[in-house]
Amino acid sequence: MFHKKFSSIYHRFFNRGWSGITASSRVLPNFIIAGTVRSGTTSLYNYICNHPSVLPAAYDEIGFFDSNFQLGTMWYRSMFPTKTQMESIQEKTNFCLTGEDTPFYFWNEDAIKRISKLIPNAKIIMIFRNPVDRTYSNYQLGKRENNENLSFEKTIEIEKEIIKKEFKKLDFSKPRTYLIKSLYYLQLKNWLTTFSKNQLYFLSTEQLASKPNETMSGIFNFLELPQYTLPKFKKEKQAIYPEMNNHTRKDLLEFFKSYNNELFSLIGQDFLWNK
Repeated sequence: MFHKKFSSIYHRFFNRGWSGITASSRVLPNFIIAGTVRSGTTSLYNYICNHPSVLPAAYDEIGFFDSNFQLGTMWYRSMFPTKTQMESIQEKTNFCLTGEDTPFYFWNEDAIKRISKLIPNAKIIMIFRNPVDRTYSNYQLGKRENNENLSFEKTIEIEKEIIKKEFKKLDFSKPRTYLIKSLYYLQLKNWLTTFSKNQLYFLSTEQLASKPNETMSGIFNFLELPQYTLPKFKKEKQAIYPEMNNHTRKDLLEFFKSYNNELFSLIGQDFLWNK
């Protein structure tokens, strides 16, 4: 208990400095981008924060509700603007919001419960990427970080066996769960049983790429912000890697079809990944 309290004090006052000292005068987020990994959450967050009525958090992927929860609410508050800063923007534009993005919340049941308890009225945004591309991108990240030495095809083979044997108790947080993390509907169910559907907004990476202004207009409307046309759209955290083998892509497209349909049924949207 002493170590936990000391850690909280250290991280708030020493690591966060003035922001930690003034934490009690700071707000909690109005919205959270809660998923999904390797789907463009950082780019989407930056687009939202470019709206003149939105103030950003201190940095990307705070991870409070999962890996940093022991640091306490005041540490979390230190990541956000002061009430005075919020009021200043409110006076200028008649609106002001702040929020964060942590895609690792998506599969974490504890994080979902904690968000619901601390900020029950928060608006939650989820961006879904075609699972074939998301899986491959996640694998390539593992390669870049030297956490993966198997071929993509071998990792898929291993994961398919895990899915067969452990479908009802899949652990989405484990390493080498590239395929498993792309079974979106299994992870989404926990959000739908915790938050009302009008608090949740769903979009696809492909929609954002092909119709950025139209897609952002929908998000601004969901956040109850005045409409605003962004001057540019810069993608973040992009990486260059070899294209996927065509046979592997066809295999994965077929593999994901039923899982995609489960997702589309849950959210009432079809992202056209099966065509």
